Amino acid sequence: MAETKVRTISVIGAGIMGSGIAHVSAAGGFRTLVYDISADVLNNGKQLIIANLAKGVELKKIAKEQMDSALSNLTFSENFEAAAQADFTIEAIPENMDLKLQTFAKLDRLAPPQAIFASNTSALSITEMAAATNRPSQMIGMHFFNPVHKMKLIEIIKGLETNSQTLQTTEQVGQAMGKETVEVRESPGFVTSRINALIGNEAFYMLQEGIARAEDIDRALKLGLNHPMGPFEMVDLVGLDTRLSILQFLHQTLGEKYRPCPLLIQYVKAGRLGRKSGKGVYDYSGKA
Repeated sequence: MAETKVRTISVIGAGIMGSGIAHVSAAGGFRTLVYDISADVLNNGKQLIIANLAKGVELKKIAKEQMDSALSNLTFSENFEAAAQADFTIEAIPENMDLKLQTFAKLDRLAPPQAIFASNTSALSITEMAAATNRPSQMIGMHFFNPVHKMKLIEIIKGLETNSQTLQTTEQVGQAMGKETVEVRESPGFVTSRINALIGNEAFYMLQEGIARAEDIDRALKLGLNHPMGPFEMVDLVGLDTRLSILQFLHQTLGEKYRPCPLLIQYVKAGRLGRKSGKGVYDYSGKA
């Protein structure tokens, strides 16, 4: 496989996923520009990257020189036009198709003709996003996992018109970031989101029916099925609103088995969104 020609990467969105993607991009040697409309979100993302890199040095997983090199590759900006000039752009904004379509249409008008666009969607159609651009062959999905700097997998999703060069380049970018990749043909939920949604939704039905406490359901899956995290620990990390949005989409596209559990809907309506709100299935309000 030929060496990738990608030198610069832009990440659109500096939230939990965007900052994590920027972290592994910069650590992989790419000059990385992180864009967000919010200066506060950009600053929070920057501080999170610094903290995670410093933790890696403390645990002797990376050298101090590697941390310094990664940070030197990073730029944070509220200038969308500057972000659009990269060789490779990864969108990491909320799971809202209208927002993604608007973002890619704007990118398409500003980006160099050879630039590749990737979406960090966990369930939505790459083909539909590609149709908002004049470069559908250069559109692809890169589904990263939280926390990005620790999780090894990227699901690479081909849209209807994604070409082989785009796929090859994306695989090379993923490998440079230290990840393993799997190629997935576009389908609602891909592989991991489709299975994870079923497991997490069933866990909520068990909780709703009083079959077991949340803690015991989590322990059962970790100790009995060797899952690294229980389904409730996972949903509190990714966000109950995010999980509900994915389930609603899968229910609409794949049918009744993905109907969201009423208890999950109730939690989201109550503002119990997980770690980011201080309370989800578990209460984090008293934790640092």
